[in-house]
Amino acid sequence: MKRLSIRWKITALIFFIVSFSLLLGGIVIVGNFVHTKEEELKQRALLTARTVSELPEIKQNIIGTPAGRHSINAVVERLRIIHGATYIVVLDQHRIRLSHPVQEMIGKPSFGKDEGPAFAEHTYTSKARGEIGTVIRAFVPIMNNDHQQIGVVIAAYQLPSVLEALLSLKIEILLTAGLSLLFGGIGSWLLASHIKRQMFQLEPHEIAKLLVERTETFNAMHEGVIAIDKDEKITIFNDKAKQMLGIYEDVIGKPIRLILPDTHLPEILQINEPIYNKELQIRHLNILSNRIPIKVNGQIVGAVAIFQDQTEVKKLAEELTGVKAFVSALRVQNHEYMNKLHTIAGLIQLGHKEKALEYVFKITEEQAELTKFLSQKIKDDSISGLLLSKIRRGKELGIQVIIDRHSKLKKLPSALDHHDFVVILGNLIENAFDSFQTMIERKKEIYISIEQNDELLCLSVEDNGCGIDQRHLPYIFDEGFSTKDKKNRGIGLYLLQQIVKKGNGKIHVESEMGKGTIFTITFDM
Repeated sequence: MKRLSIRWKITALIFFIVSFSLLLGGIVIVGNFVHTKEEELKQRALLTARTVSELPEIKQNIIGTPAGRHSINAVVERLRIIHGATYIVVLDQHRIRLSHPVQEMIGKPSFGKDEGPAFAEHTYTSKARGEIGTVIRAFVPIMNNDHQQIGVVIAAYQLPSVLEALLSLKIEILLTAGLSLLFGGIGSWLLASHIKRQMFQLEPHEIAKLLVERTETFNAMHEGVIAIDKDEKITIFNDKAKQMLGIYEDVIGKPIRLILPDTHLPEILQINEPIYNKELQIRHLNILSNRIPIKVNGQIVGAVAIFQDQTEVKKLAEELTGVKAFVSALRVQNHEYMNKLHTIAGLIQLGHKEKALEYVFKITEEQAELTKFLSQKIKDDSISGLLLSKIRRGKELGIQVIIDRHSKLKKLPSALDHHDFVVILGNLIENAFDSFQTMIERKKEIYISIEQNDELLCLSVEDNGCGIDQRHLPYIFDEGFSTKDKKNRGIGLYLLQQIVKKGNGKIHVESEMGKGTIFTITFDM
């Protein structure tokens, strides 16, 4: 069946359906025919039996002389032939047969099991199976002029078999089946040919292959690709577009305005003209877009957008991944070392050489201890560099950044890389820095802990800053949400949440106004 073309498959299927329908219809028709014939024979049998029971000759001779009783069979046989009955039997009250098609049976008693009610003045029919086949029998009592029962008439008609019923309807059956199969076959072939043309003479497996190849081709592109049909429903949404726009669900077949209200793609369906190299803002992303109408035989059937990310999100991500963090760290380090050199020079000028030497040893020891700890416990240079820069940045801001000396990071979760982890850690620390902007008379501290074993990785950033209002907690991870009226706010925690989702992690936030906030993120290893 797999090697058959779609045309032959459809033709064979419809031909089979027509044939099966004819078979079922034939069974129903033959069944109805047999049932109707049975009812007809019951009426005929009753009519024949009543006719015989009302004959004066039968009534007189049944209780008359032996010669009269013997003449009953001749009378009954003439009536049997006239009415076309299979047999007619006349019984007296002693169940002695007075007529029968077989001469040897005349004068002998009958012991039929269904004859009893007839001798109690009941008229009825029954169906019995015998040597000659299935027969319909009617039982009618014979009453004399004084309304006394003097005998019983049994009239029987043979019921045709199913084969006989089929043979009697053979012309109708052959004509109906022949015409149905003929027109059904022609119709199925024409339908299959039409479907084949609609599919560009391609087989279903060839279409499936083309669809898979097309989807994978779009997913392999470095640019985002979104296409819609003339009803503004999404037909293409490649992986790059999902990644750039932060969409993690299947959106094929959904209205583009519901998924991306600000995509500006439906307007191409209206103006029917392409727009190239147009900067747009979608989901707070600045993108460079080419939007082109899709035409088939001169008719517009949809539109496609091909775009690249040009937004500040990428710049912020680069900053968080350390590109600008290390530059900032060098600036802070230069400022810090200048202050330390000025301190050493002042001590020497004042003649406190021993204090100057002690101060040099102290700062050298602190720097060496921190560098050694980071190199031994944090097995990623980007994360170590980020932590080092944030410690020095904290000193510049008057904030003490403390790293738990029991912290360690041997490897990252399989779904994340060091860029993702730097974005998470950088965002949390920057948010902690921001929490001290309104704090004045308090020792400012940020406590960082990274714990890891074979099953779990736990990252915790705790500050004693201003805290987060409980009313805002449910919304802090929403894109664009921020309590600070500044440009590019409301993005960091949203990016953080997306990365945590990608790594199948969990985020827990505890905060109290005026006391501080704790962010805890866990990943299964």
